[in-house]
Amino acid sequence: MKIALVHDWLTGMRGGEKALEVVCERFPDAELFTLVHIPGSVSPVIERRRIHTSFIQHLPFVEQRYRWYLPLFPAAVEQFDLERFDVVLSTSHCCVKSVVRAARGRHICYCLTPMRYAWDQFDAYFGPQRLGRAGSRVMRGAMARLARWDRETAGRVDRYVAISQYVAGRIGRYYNREATVVYPPVDTKFFSPDGASPEPYALVVSALVPYKRIDVAIDACARAGLPLKVVGAGPEREALARRATGDTQFLGRLSDTEVRDLYRRAAVVLLPGEEDFGIVPLEAQACGRPVVALARGGALETVIAGQTGVLVDDLSPEAFADAIADASARRFDAGVIRRHAERFGRERFGDEIEALVREDPSSANGGRAAAPAAEAESLRSRPRHADAPPSSGGGAPVPAAEAESLRSRPRHADAPPSSGGGAPREE
Repeated sequence: MKIALVHDWLTGMRGGEKALEVVCERFPDAELFTLVHIPGSVSPVIERRRIHTSFIQHLPFVEQRYRWYLPLFPAAVEQFDLERFDVVLSTSHCCVKSVVRAARGRHICYCLTPMRYAWDQFDAYFGPQRLGRAGSRVMRGAMARLARWDRETAGRVDRYVAISQYVAGRIGRYYNREATVVYPPVDTKFFSPDGASPEPYALVVSALVPYKRIDVAIDACARAGLPLKVVGAGPEREALARRATGDTQFLGRLSDTEVRDLYRRAAVVLLPGEEDFGIVPLEAQACGRPVVALARGGALETVIAGQTGVLVDDLSPEAFADAIADASARRFDAGVIRRHAERFGRERFGDEIEALVREDPSSANGGRAAAPAAEAESLRSRPRHADAPPSSGGGAPVPAAEAESLRSRPRHADAPPSSGGGAPREE
């Protein structure tokens, strides 16, 4: 069985890349396709792969500004030549779920999330407060076209696999497709307790991007009188530093070993943003440390209130400060916290993904609504060259009313969690 792995971009080791790493270990002969690859940015397991990149790789300033080329991504993914592969396994949070597979092939998409900026988080990325009114207006039209293309190419996937029940709901809402749930892998062998006593600081490990809401963590720790350490980098770094007090340290990117040491000694680890899943809370719990998280999204599947942390209903500094005080006053059992995290290990993830790849395709189709044969044949025969225009998926932008209708569509994905998970780093 010839297998192609497809990933949006390889520019760092975050949660999606950690899942890809396990997939690469399970399928050592598979070839890897990606829009952009910055050599040395991902683990040796991934770097050793035969990596095919798109024409985006050769555009100016791509290593620092690859996101500038977002409107070109649809054209780039449709030009990947996957004709010789029996199975395409994509790990997607942007565009690669829309690659064109061979007519005889099968496409399984491990969906990290439908792209946030084209659907329900446009303002966080491209709102007037970030780009100005004129810039935001231009991007709204571009993202509407991208959302239309994203929806209309949903049928190119034979089976959707979601990282959480929360993401399965998003897949149902935006793509009208069902999804199996396989929770992402956590390296519970590496992330482990060492018996260290907690020290008086809170910890955030995150990309510094708008939806992560690091601003709330900064303000909450100032109110609670608890020093804050922030690990990570991103476009919000300068704005957050201006907001922070003297008790906030920005540590930038650190090695996994350095992050593990910080987990082990943190009084509490904070997750103020609404996450699709959230690897950080489980890495912290694998080290025996409690988490204070917003009670939305994936945290509802990874944090057990009162046992492994505290869930916060209100996204405000005041509520998070109260929760930090609550967590600090509790006597959490590090063993209980650790055992909960162990249910999300790498071996479990690898077993479940491999079973899906090797299953009889006639046994389940993941709620597939097939793309018309004529469309697939047209796309396969389209010339593959670097100056091809981006696909618009139908041209006109999605009208505001239609977009709102799509966002409010009932969720159809009520598939139970996969057997590897119970209750239960991106972009």
